Amino acid sequence: MTTPVSVIVFPGGFNLPLWVAEANGLFAANGVAVSVTPTPNSVFQLTGLIEGKFDVAMTAIDNVVAYREGQGEAPVEGPELFAFMGGDRGFLQLVTAPEVKSYGDLRGKVLSVDARTTGYAFVLLELLERAGLREPDFALERAGGVLQRFEALLAGKHAGTLLVTPFDLIAQAKGCNRLADALAVLGRYQGLVGAARRPWAERNRDAIVGYVRAYAAAVDWLYDPANRDAAIELFARNVPNAARATAEAACRALLDPAQGFQKRAQIDLEGVRTVLALRSKYGEPRKTLTDPAAYYDPRFHDAAMNH
Repeated sequence: MTTPVSVIVFPGGFNLPLWVAEANGLFAANGVAVSVTPTPNSVFQLTGLIEGKFDVAMTAIDNVVAYREGQGEAPVEGPELFAFMGGDRGFLQLVTAPEVKSYGDLRGKVLSVDARTTGYAFVLLELLERAGLREPDFALERAGGVLQRFEALLAGKHAGTLLVTPFDLIAQAKGCNRLADALAVLGRYQGLVGAARRPWAERNRDAIVGYVRAYAAAVDWLYDPANRDAAIELFARNVPNAARATAEAACRALLDPAQGFQKRAQIDLEGVRTVLALRSKYGEPRKTLTDPAAYYDPRFHDAAMNH
């Protein structure tokens, strides 16, 4: 008997553990039947999660914090949202149009974000500020999730944006430039997490635990060198138009021991503190946020790992 779990995700290579878990029967082995829906942007994803249209979101923990604190892009609040597992450290790269070769070239230009007040927008603002640029030196425009921003960048609509694997690699192959690796600038950072609404999670505790176990087992499988070729093939199968070289480079980035997927689905609480510091600096209405434990409940992860 399996429990259906509807998961909403951003398109991208960071979904590789989900593809592995499905292909290798790990979800079924842990009692869950997962259906995956791609989201066009964070507003669609978070409002859908809050309204109960989806059970789990693989989303930036910054989104969880924002909608908990009344700082979200949409006029809805999610006081029942929480993170139950870690996913990755963001894989965030500042990628710019071919003619933009330095931060100075971004003066007077338009950069794109998913949402102005959530997600990775504050990472972009911080990278630019550390390089000496503050609004109105540049302008930000909402352009949707990473797929939409990638397409807009290649179409010449914006001068730069934050991309994740494999979109950063494909963009560079098409002549775009990488100005910065966000993790190298920020140090610790928590990117994607598994998030849910507390009432649903409490009613479906076994399903959450099974989901975490399957995801963690998929990451273990990915980090086994014996599975690298199979991982590359799975990536290429799930990412439209990904050349073999792109799939290989993407897997190298996604499986980098220092910056790749978080083993055992372990969240980085120091990375969450970085997220909270950026939200305290840029979020509106202004709040001072310091406690990662307010947004993460370790009970489900602990139960999944201690079996």
